[in-house]
Amino acid sequence: MEKILILGASGFIGNALYKELCSYFDTYGTYFTDNPVLEKNQHFYQYDLETENIEILLENIKPTIIISALRGNFNAQIAAHFSIINYLQHHNSRLIFISSANVFDAFTNFPSYEYDKTLSQSIYGRFKIKIENALLRLPNEKYNILRLPMVFGLDSPRIKEVKNMLYLGEAIEVFPNVVINVTEADHFARQVHYIINRKKNGVFHLGSSDLIHQKDFIEEVCQTLGYPNPLFKNVYDSNNDRFLAVLPKDNLLPKNLELSVQRVVNASIKV
Repeated sequence: MEKILILGASGFIGNALYKELCSYFDTYGTYFTDNPVLEKNQHFYQYDLETENIEILLENIKPTIIISALRGNFNAQIAAHFSIINYLQHHNSRLIFISSANVFDAFTNFPSYEYDKTLSQSIYGRFKIKIENALLRLPNEKYNILRLPMVFGLDSPRIKEVKNMLYLGEAIEVFPNVVINVTEADHFARQVHYIINRKKNGVFHLGSSDLIHQKDFIEEVCQTLGYPNPLFKNVYDSNNDRFLAVLPKDNLLPKNLELSVQRVVNASIKV
């Protein structure tokens, strides 16, 4: 049986992954903030990204698969991932790295595919690229890079923010000219389960197969929540449509693991 360590398992995406995988694999997770419930859970370890050496944790658990859903200081994350890469080179383990559509945010005219060149104008995108490039120098069986668009789902931070703005009657900031695809945390966790089971390698783009303008998506969410006329603040950063979407071309998943924008809306509101 695979022994899996999820870094950041107490976060929104990490928790979805833990719930999906813990019944099938010997699964462990890390958390940062003091938590009495997790302290009693023998499969959870408190880990401070900025002060602790990740290699000590890896040597104690000896995972065959490490899933990185870490958040926090970018420099500390880079240092931790370089330590993980060093560990991979000396052990029979691989890293599943959760990356972002932002590694392509300098390219605005088209959606991006798995093996397109990465280039980012954002600090966040460049940080993800730095870790990706280090992984791409490893043997193929040592890593997966999973690039995600915006992530939604029940109780997701983004859905909570929309609900809060609607409740307060405040304007929701939207981007009418940005074309995106989206994903949902529980569905993403099932996709990761498949990738682990089938021992898939390489780079995956795990978003909805269809695209939508960001404003239209948020409008759809609001209407499904029962707010047909939400207050919007339109933000235009371009006169033309700008794409921030990741689509698969080389590494395709089975049809039952594909996802539509409407399914993301329904899953996020529990329709």
